Amino acid sequence: MKSIRRIWNGILLAVILFSCEDKISPTLESAAPVLVVDAWLNNRPGFQTIVLTQTQTYFDNTNPPAVSGAIVAVMDDKGTTFSFPEDDKKVGNYIWKPLANEVFGTVGNRYTLTIKVNGETFESASYMGRVPVIDSITFDKQKRTGSKDSITRAEFWAADPAGHGDAYWIRSYKNGVLLNKPSEINVAYDAGFSAGGETDGVTFITPIRRGINSHDQDSKGNNLSPFHLGDSVNVQIHSITHAAFNYLNEVRIQTDRPGGFQELFSTPLANVSTNISNTKANGTKALGFFNVANVSSAGKRYKK
Repeated sequence: MKSIRRIWNGILLAVILFSCEDKISPTLESAAPVLVVDAWLNNRPGFQTIVLTQTQTYFDNTNPPAVSGAIVAVMDDKGTTFSFPEDDKKVGNYIWKPLANEVFGTVGNRYTLTIKVNGETFESASYMGRVPVIDSITFDKQKRTGSKDSITRAEFWAADPAGHGDAYWIRSYKNGVLLNKPSEINVAYDAGFSAGGETDGVTFITPIRRGINSHDQDSKGNNLSPFHLGDSVNVQIHSITHAAFNYLNEVRIQTDRPGGFQELFSTPLANVSTNISNTKANGTKALGFFNVANVSSAGKRYKK
């Protein structure tokens, strides 16, 4: 009888919780906008872009306002300066344009970003680390449990170079489109998930190798097959600093929210970290991140 009473009490509590669901429109305190820096640079051929915007109120669903008129530059520890003049076609975009056969950055160098805007100076530092070569990409076709349907997943193969402390952001593209959902952020410390994983100098662990697949589901919540015949996948391994590794993990936690009743048990919302600082201790704050990446890549098309 006690067990039955507990079950009915649980059902009653659930009914009460769902019946008390009302829409509210809280009034939030306004805050002065702050600078947001999007500066993820790499050594792939082509232009490198730094985007400057400002924060906006929580319920404002328009695009963040662009920040114009800034002076933006990156200098390495060997004295080379890369200027990022503002694009005359898109406000808030600051672009470095390479000369013929020129790429941005050198593995092993350290870099300092400087942004001068509205009478203030903001700085940040990064380092271009090493990345492993991607040996191959394979496709694995498996039958769904209890179904005639099958799912095809891709998997990349690469090994973390010996020497503890490398960090990576593995970015994947399906048919040329970046997989950029919060749940698809795929980062690694050495060949595993964290610094204490004892995965230095070995092949990346299975969840990271298979983290290049989309997580799309049908209306019933069943996982869809990430790949079909003719689809292509491109995998890029970007070197990131330890600070960037922590930042991307924070972004994933704060943006990949379950919603609904599960939010009661989720990690509380909080601002993610930043490596952008004002040169004046009492100056305005900034958000965003600066990282300079070395990149290795490989691609493959799914064929019979």
